[in-house]
Amino acid sequence: MRLTVLVPLLFLSAFFFGSIQGQSVYFPPQTGTWDSRNPSDLGWCQENIDSLYAYLGANNSKGFVLLDKGKIVLEAYFGNFTKDSLWYWASAGKTLTAMLLGIAQQEGHLSLSDSSSQYLGTGWTSAPASKERLITVRNQLALDAGLDDGVANKDCTVDTCLQYLSDAGTRWAYHNAVYTLLDSVLYYATGQNANSYFQSRIRPATGMAGLFLGIGFNNVFFSTPRSMARFGLLMLNRGTWNGTPVLSDTAFFGQMIRPSQAQNRSYGYLTWLNGQSSFMLPGLQLAIPGPLFPEAPSDMFAAQGRDGQILSVVPSTGLVWVRMGESPNSGSGDVTPVFTNNIWRYINRLPCSSGISTHANAPALLWPNPGQNRIQYQGKGEPSFWRIYDALGRLWSEGPAKREWNPGALPNGLYQIEIQLGDQRQRFPWVRSDSH
Repeated sequence: MRLTVLVPLLFLSAFFFGSIQGQSVYFPPQTGTWDSRNPSDLGWCQENIDSLYAYLGANNSKGFVLLDKGKIVLEAYFGNFTKDSLWYWASAGKTLTAMLLGIAQQEGHLSLSDSSSQYLGTGWTSAPASKERLITVRNQLALDAGLDDGVANKDCTVDTCLQYLSDAGTRWAYHNAVYTLLDSVLYYATGQNANSYFQSRIRPATGMAGLFLGIGFNNVFFSTPRSMARFGLLMLNRGTWNGTPVLSDTAFFGQMIRPSQAQNRSYGYLTWLNGQSSFMLPGLQLAIPGPLFPEAPSDMFAAQGRDGQILSVVPSTGLVWVRMGESPNSGSGDVTPVFTNNIWRYINRLPCSSGISTHANAPALLWPNPGQNRIQYQGKGEPSFWRIYDALGRLWSEGPAKREWNPGALPNGLYQIEIQLGDQRQRFPWVRSDSH
């Protein structure tokens, strides 16, 4: 494992500044040295940094980059991976695709309210024609097109795989095929494929390199960790790079990082959102109370892909971080918030004076949720006892509790977990699922 903590340059002449919420933001040059900041300037202790790196390394990470207002503070690579190595974004590339669609709209090539059939042709699904016409480009960006994600292959973009389940706009589902077909929408609207449009619209200003490659039905973006961090910096600055607007449609950007539909409050336009009242996860038709990432700042938004491809952006503090790698040991390969939340737990411990962040003002909740064989209580007070009831109110198990315990063998399903806190009891919905 090779670890690098970069130190600041001595000269200020290489600074390129913008502004984000009144704070100075540095934009690295397209070639040459990317300026950096010493972690000690932020009050971070080396032993806490080492703990973060040890956790990342133990969970099959390839690369990690953390920026503070554009400057590199932490950068680590593991095994034979280097800053020049390429890796896949998986579904984290969805957020990049969303920005390309926003640029296409600002240039007048399409409107989000257009029926997708205008670009994909009639019969692109096996839904009744009247139902197919209801699906718009916006529904594809919000993942509420109403097509059945329970088919044998939810990546399949062939019409026979795209089956009607509900009217567009009434059901959120993490359906890859609906997203993938945005590449065809972009092509028929602009005359350019995703690679060409990216190379001509995003790369010139940002210096970000990368390439979409077809893998099966999917179109997967590959880049270095630093290029992913450049995209995070572009997102931090709301689509503008060092004074150059890349995505000048501020209304579209605002919609990207706000709830895009009523069912999943924690999903914008192909972007995951924190700080919302509830969230849904891939494969589950259940809104779970509480924020998606309880350890992260409430204004954080993220691009997330399978096997733990993560881009995390915090506008209020100017923090951006990237993790690339193989599937972590702490979770499945699917897109879940558990691994992201665990990394945030280590980031919260970086200051020398900090202990474990308890987020005392955050609402009490159980984590991970959905989960399997471990439940963690996050909130005020120390639990002394727990009881687990199923959806019919039947008691399944009970026992003494601390802040973390094993609920025992339970069938998959929805439960109510009752926590004893002093002389008070609180109940929380909790999902037991083998896929998480």
